[in-house]
This record gives sequence, structure tokens and C-alpha cells, in this order.
Amino acid sequence: MGTHRQTSLRTSRPTPSTPTRTFPFSRRLACNLIAAASFAIPSVSLGTTETAVTPAHGIAMHGEPAYAAGFEHFDYVNPDAPKGGTLRLGVVANGYDSFNPYVIGTVSAVGVGAYVYDTLLVKSSDEPFSAYGLIAESLETPEDRSYVVFNLREQARFQNGEPITAEDVKFSFELLTTEGHPLFRNYYGDVRAVTVEGPHRVRFDFKETENRELPLILGQLPVLPQHYWQDRTFGDNGLTPPVGSGPYRIGDFDAGRSITFTRVDDYWAANLGVRRGKFNFDRVHYDYYTDETVALEAFKSGDYDFRRESSAKSWATAYTGTPFEQGRIVVEELEHHKPMGMQAFVINSRRPQFADPRVRRALAMAFDFEWANTNLFYGQYTRTDSYFENSDLASSGLPDGRELEILEGYRDQLPDAVFESEYHPPTTNGPNGLRANLRKAVELFKEAGFEIRNRKMVHVATGEPLTFEFLLRSKTFERIALPFKANLAKLGIDAEVRLVDTTQYVQRVRRFDFDVVSLVIAQSDSPGNEQREFWGSYNVDVVGSRNYAGVSDPVVDDLVEQIIQAPDRQELVYRTRALDRVLLHGHYVIPQWHMTMDRVAYWSKLERPEALPKDGFDLDTWWIDPDAE
Repeated sequence: MGTHRQTSLRTSRPTPSTPTRTFPFSRRLACNLIAAASFAIPSVSLGTTETAVTPAHGIAMHGEPAYAAGFEHFDYVNPDAPKGGTLRLGVVANGYDSFNPYVIGTVSAVGVGAYVYDTLLVKSSDEPFSAYGLIAESLETPEDRSYVVFNLREQARFQNGEPITAEDVKFSFELLTTEGHPLFRNYYGDVRAVTVEGPHRVRFDFKETENRELPLILGQLPVLPQHYWQDRTFGDNGLTPPVGSGPYRIGDFDAGRSITFTRVDDYWAANLGVRRGKFNFDRVHYDYYTDETVALEAFKSGDYDFRRESSAKSWATAYTGTPFEQGRIVVEELEHHKPMGMQAFVINSRRPQFADPRVRRALAMAFDFEWANTNLFYGQYTRTDSYFENSDLASSGLPDGRELEILEGYRDQLPDAVFESEYHPPTTNGPNGLRANLRKAVELFKEAGFEIRNRKMVHVATGEPLTFEFLLRSKTFERIALPFKANLAKLGIDAEVRLVDTTQYVQRVRRFDFDVVSLVIAQSDSPGNEQREFWGSYNVDVVGSRNYAGVSDPVVDDLVEQIIQAPDRQELVYRTRALDRVLLHGHYVIPQWHMTMDRVAYWSKLERPEALPKDGFDLDTWWIDPDAE
């Protein structure tokens, strides 16, 4: 298959040359209900009175998986892609101090989780949520999905040649849910028991739940070698390269500055349908940069091969010069059809000054997206107005039909606006533009108990001025935050813009030690357990959870559980739209922008498959043209 230049989507790991806005886990591994008790999982015998379940090669969240048993490869890969060469990438971050992406309190090197460790199942990138066997050859789950059994492949091996067994799976589950990042306890909180039923057979039984997603998300469990970790302290392995089972192992590294992953020549899963056509580079090398401008110039000089551009200004003005004119650097806008989630200024409602939703709504009135899009972004962006942007899950108009029926059950707990007005973020289009918005903001502040005294917005009861801080880790965002700050000053609000390094930023966000922060709350086409982590009141004070905004609302909690228990795709859509609408009218964030394409540039020695999945381009399916290199 020859070089093909057209459209697609993002990679599944942190974007090269772009500061990652979330922590180093898969998007689905973002969530679940905190287990109320100690998470020691007993091994139990559950009898033999159950109806026999036929083993399956894959599973879909709703309906049937698209790929039949024995499929040779995914449609979006080139199964004949040549192997070889080195893919060089750039990351903008202040280094790393660990090779363990599964614990809190450290900053892991980019790529470790995705390259070094295999999982039980692998998600397809061109379906809403379907998964197929990797370490697990097959799975068994009944119609009510009250348990799942994984039958492991006998040929599955760790990188030191040791077989992967059911005991390793159980060990991994217990280790991650007791000593790993809190999100593992959340994500797998509905698991009641884990039973090893044979050397290659492990069973997970669930609590009383209608969580149909559990078999799929358990398939995302990274399997760690018990023989390696049982005599080590999980959180203290530091920069000792671990033993994994994935397609690459850690090779050379310069602590905090660079890391090279070396392809495993005898990778046990190389010829499986879920892996064929992927991981075509002999080496994947990351260099760390502390400045976006320096990183961009390094790319243009040929110091690394691929870049996804996050700056509209750079995209419009900086991708010029001899390599571009000669075609040695290819520039593309790759269209995608993935849900965009919510990129926004997230307001920490735990802070007393932000507890009133009218205050949060008033702050949004001072953000002039239209000015920023024209003057800073070259008109490249569209304003976001849904937590599930660019998908059929996004709410619109006024609620009706089944969505209205769902919301009616909470009418006395919701603001009238949920039923009476369509949510739109404030706009400065129209007469008087920003000035009209600022007048409305003053009215909202007055309703919330504030007034302007001596040109300062103060709380009437306490006399305290309204002040807060924008916490940033990317200098690029200063040019967005500073005009916002100037508009807030017109309301008598003192807002400081603080730029910190990556390590401090990550630690402060994990502890919710911020007032306002710019984040991306990513979403999939099949929302489920991770919604607990984003919005659940039980996570509001759990360090490391992703309830960044501090949402604590029983209606939201209930809607999240309804989403998790949705019996089919259509009901999932209705329930998700209802949640979207309630969150929007809670004014927890100030929506920013999105675009339905990825801006990428790469040196022409790289080639990619002709077919591109719905989920976004996957750099692991690309390869190097042997002649070009």
C-alpha cells in the first residue's frame, strides 16, 4: 500500500509535541465509583448451576461486534506495512521521574503504559465500543453480564519469556486496586470477587449492578507479572525498566530528557488480528522539550518526525520554509468523527467564591470567544456547547420525548432553565457585544450577593473582594487568559495568571489546589463508568479523581448510574443528553472551542494506511518508507 495523504484522527497516547492535559491512562481508564470498603478481593467458589455460556472472540457494549471471529486485521491498518526504522517524537513537558504510569505521586515517561504492557482485550477504533481478545483468547459473559470469564492464550508471554497466567491477572487486579492510582478502585468498584479457575482461566463476579460495561472495561486491565512485582514496592520502582508483555521494551533513556522504546523481535502477539499492521517501527524515541516554540523549530530542523499542532497561530503562520516547499514535510488537516468532549476553563466549585452557579455563569460572560477566534485563532475554531460535542450524544434545543421524560423525574431538583431554555455559551456577536454581557454579569453577581465597591467586586455580607487565579502550564494559553483577565477587571475582579511547570501543575490539579484551570474532559462514543469519575459526588474530595469541577449533585449521580445501566444504544443517547443538559446548566465550566480535524505535519519518509478509523488517526499504524529513509 503506497503513501496516502488524507483525513483521520488522533493517536491513542499523549500527543507528541503537545502538552498532555490529562494523566497517563487510557481515556476509558478514567473512572468509577469509589469502593466503600477495603478492596481485598476473596477467591470464592460459585457453584456449577449456571447456564453454560459460549466463549466469544469479542464483545460490543450494545449489539454485536463488527469483526467476525478469526478476522485477519482491523480495516484501518496496512497488514503488509514494512517494519523498520526509528520514529522520533517530541514531547513538551518538564521531564519524568518514573516508568510506572499506574500510581499517583509520580510523573511517568510518555508511552510506557501503551507500549510496554498488554491488556486482556483491545478496543476497535472504528466502532462505538467493541473489544477483541489480546491476552484473552475469548471471554464468557451471560446475557445479564453479571460476571465475565477470560480464557487466556497459552502462547501469551511476558518479555522475559515467562507465561502470562490467570494468577497474573488476579494479581494485577488486586495490586492496581489497592496500591495503584485511585481511579482503578473507582473504575472497578463493582467487582465482587476474582477467582482463578485454571492456569489460563480467570473469572470476575460483579455486585448487584446493571453495569453492562464491566466486561469491556475489565478487558482494559493491564496485566503485570506477579513474579516481578511481588517482591518489589509498586510505587517505588522509579526509573528501573519494568518487565512487560507489550510490543516494545524500554531501551536507552536519559532520565527526564529522552526515552527510546525498542520493538520486541519475538513479540508473542505480533501475528494476531488485533496486532497485525501495528507497531511497525523498530524504535520509538521521545525527546522532551520545555518550550513549544523550541519544539516547533526542532521539528522543522528535522530533529523529530511527526507533530500534531495545537496552536492555531502556529498552524497559520509557522509551517513555511524550504522543507515544506520541497514536499519534504507534509502538512495535513485530518478530518475525524470522534466525540470532542469538553475543552474549557474548569471552575473549582469547591472554592467558596464559586459555590453559587450564578457566579460561575457570570464569569463566563467575560470570556470573549469571538474576539479570540478572530484575533488569535485565525477563525479556525467552533465554540463548544456540549460535553459530548460532535456526537449524537450532545443535547440540543429544548428537551422533548424520552429525554424530557427522564428529566421530569427530577424537575423539583433542577433549575427551570433546564426545561425552558437551550444552553448556549455567552457570545459577543450582536448589538453591544461584550458590553451587554458584562452588564448581565453584574446583574448575576448582584443576585448572588455581590456588588461593586470602589471598583472592586465584593461580597456584600463579608466584604471580601472576588479574586482568583488561572493555573496554566502552557505559555501558549497565556495569550487567551490575559485578555479574559482584562475583561474581568472591568467587572472589578482581580484574576491572576500563574504559569507553573508540569510537575507542579499535575500535583496541584490532582489535589484540586486551583481556582480555574484549562482542561480537556475527553469523552468516547460510548460513555459509561468513567462518568462516575468525572462527576460523582463520591469522588469530589478524592485526591487524583477527575471530578475537577467539584460536582456534587444527587441528580447528576443518578443520571450517571442510568447511563451505566442503559440497556441499548438509543436509551444511552437519551440518558447522556439528559446528563449533558444538567451539567451545562450547572455552569461548572466556561466552554472553549473545538475543531473536527487534527492538524498534523510529518517528514515525508512516514506513510500511513489509506483507511482511517472513526476514532482518529493512530500513529501506531504508520510506517517508514524504506526507500525514503
